[in-house]
Amino acid sequence: MCRAHATVRGLLGEIVSGAQDVALADMEAGLENLSRGTPRYADAVVTVLEPYYRSLETGARVAELARELGVKRVHAVANKVRSAADAAAIESFCKSRGLELLGTVPHDDAILDADREGKALLDRAPSSPAVRAIQEIADRLLV
Repeated sequence: MCRAHATVRGLLGEIVSGAQDVALADMEAGLENLSRGTPRYADAVVTVLEPYYRSLETGARVAELARELGVKRVHAVANKVRSAADAAAIESFCKSRGLELLGTVPHDDAILDADREGKALLDRAPSSPAVRAIQEIADRLLV
């Protein structure tokens, strides 16, 4: 076990055990955090799926590993969705893998604009389609 992952896992365990509110950890993309057990104490894991084969397959593996760690709530979020075909592909994939799809974040040029300006999307475009979608997903997750 690498020291960094052990430290983060222990820290998350301490935070979660004393949390009165919500603690949100944005983990590095990929499987390493899960294979090292870093989110072992999480109440929920949300895997972000983009409408591409590798993203979908990685997301499915994230869900499997989270379940193996004993995480009770494992969800998916569709991201960078440009078309009805993208949405349908992700929905179908989630159904076939037993993943609850919390919602869909559309491709939104406001994200790129905010990034180019070095600003947070919420500050740059608080009513953009992506911000609205993320708020709806957060509301569903907190239920």
